[in-house]
Amino acid sequence: MSQTTTPPPTDEQWFREAVVYQIYPRSFQDSNGDGIGDVRGIIDRLDYLKTLGIDVLWLSPIYRSPQDDNGYDISDYEEIDPVFGTLADVDELIEQAHARGIRIVMDLVVNHTSDEHPWFVESRSSKDNPKRDWYWWRAPREGFEAGTPGAEPTNWESFFSGPAWELDRETGEYYLHLFTRKQPDLNWENDEVRQAVYAMMRWWLDRGIDGFRMDVINMISKDVSQTGDLADGPPKPGSILGDGSPHFIAGPRIHEFLQEMHREVFEGREQKYLTVGEMPNATVEQAVLFTDPQRHEVDMIFQFEHVDLDRGEHKWDRRRIDLRDLKASFGRWQAALAETGWNSLYWNNHDQPRAVSRFGSDDPEHRVASAKLLGTVLHLHRGTPYVYQGEELGMTNMPFADAGAFLDVESVNYYRTATEAGADPQEVLANLRLGSRDNARSPMQWDDSQQAGFTTGVPWSPVNPNYPQINAADELADDDSVFHHYRRLIELRHTEPVVAQGDFTMLAADHPTLYAFTRSYEGTELMVLANFSSNDLEVTSDDVPDVSGWEDAELVLGNLGDAEPTSTLRPWEARILRR
Repeated sequence: MSQTTTPPPTDEQWFREAVVYQIYPRSFQDSNGDGIGDVRGIIDRLDYLKTLGIDVLWLSPIYRSPQDDNGYDISDYEEIDPVFGTLADVDELIEQAHARGIRIVMDLVVNHTSDEHPWFVESRSSKDNPKRDWYWWRAPREGFEAGTPGAEPTNWESFFSGPAWELDRETGEYYLHLFTRKQPDLNWENDEVRQAVYAMMRWWLDRGIDGFRMDVINMISKDVSQTGDLADGPPKPGSILGDGSPHFIAGPRIHEFLQEMHREVFEGREQKYLTVGEMPNATVEQAVLFTDPQRHEVDMIFQFEHVDLDRGEHKWDRRRIDLRDLKASFGRWQAALAETGWNSLYWNNHDQPRAVSRFGSDDPEHRVASAKLLGTVLHLHRGTPYVYQGEELGMTNMPFADAGAFLDVESVNYYRTATEAGADPQEVLANLRLGSRDNARSPMQWDDSQQAGFTTGVPWSPVNPNYPQINAADELADDDSVFHHYRRLIELRHTEPVVAQGDFTMLAADHPTLYAFTRSYEGTELMVLANFSSNDLEVTSDDVPDVSGWEDAELVLGNLGDAEPTSTLRPWEARILRR
């Protein structure tokens, strides 16, 4: 395969025409037979990504880590965990990716570290250690003895179940951990913490990477009262503990911190780096501020509104998404960022179930069509699309047999706490099957050989048993596959300015199964029509008032072949029309 050199970035908004591919390294490709994906495995598959046409490769964490939360608990930001390889391997990956015109973005996890990070080891060693204030330490609640129920400094529940505070018995104080107890939160109020983080980021940029995806970055600013104590949170539905998110989501100094990061890390460099902030619970109003280029914070954010639509009272209370709610959510974000800022577009990532099982249909009869439809709808919105490994193949959720099949710490903790609290184990299991992060983390399905070509050993996580029917080798050989449809969508973004730059107008907002919108730019107009159902759908002027003017429109791309379009959309059919 021919190779090209990445041209020097000159356009400050090059990312508007780009497509990002996320790799979960543990599950992508194993090169040494130990059952765990690694950096050399990624290098071996770069030509596959070049064929797909992606512009940016985002890696979930590969830093040194005890792997309590699969690498999101980092013990050394400037070392690679041996399970993934070496710094020399990463240097080669950067070089080989750049040779193919692919930029590299690293995960930045700086809301918390591992409890095995040297910073925290020092911090917990004594109350007067110079790094004590690098983390959130607090005495037991007044009137309570350390270690007794209710003695935690606040009533907050962690995202992974249980109190957000862990007692350190050596010093008799509690430390804050919004995630697992092995992920203590850094205290960003401390200037030394921020400067240490910025120095690390500059170190990686100097090594040749092209930007950062910033994990839960809107949580780094905590709401601290005048006495220095963290506030209590209101009761959390279904829990005796409280929801502390009002006190740490987009806290009082978040914009200050992000602007400082830009000045300290990115300002003055010749290259325009990509900065993406993962921001749970972010509102559209906040997103406009975060992504306004004039404010110098981040280029775009990951928001969670559309992937929270199938939740009831909490994450594990699952229901089928109503398409009208989905359109309302997407439409709201498209409108809010139309003039200022920029959208990120995604169905999947390492924390979300597989899109075709969640938003489409993983029934064998409709899986291919619905996977293509989901790609069509997402990639034709205004924003930068993200493809999660295996999405371009239409990979599906896992068929978990029982509770023991789950590996992710969040899922394991939830099953234990929910059943101990009296929940029906079968109901808990059913919801875990729908929502567990393990769904996204099964190994990449490369071919129909043993272990799907992912490893010659025993995989760290079981391979989905449908790999003989769904794999990259078969799809590369089939011009009508999900893979080649994604390749064409990416090519369309690269060649058709209206896709990257055009205005967006939602149509048929109240229709229960039709997703329709237009894109327009400098005299070119596209219409996207998608049938989110397993039944034929007649599209009339009652549904889309302007559809009558599109009889002679050109079919740019369809997911069910290039037959002449009619007014009837077949099950899970999607069309891109141009006039």
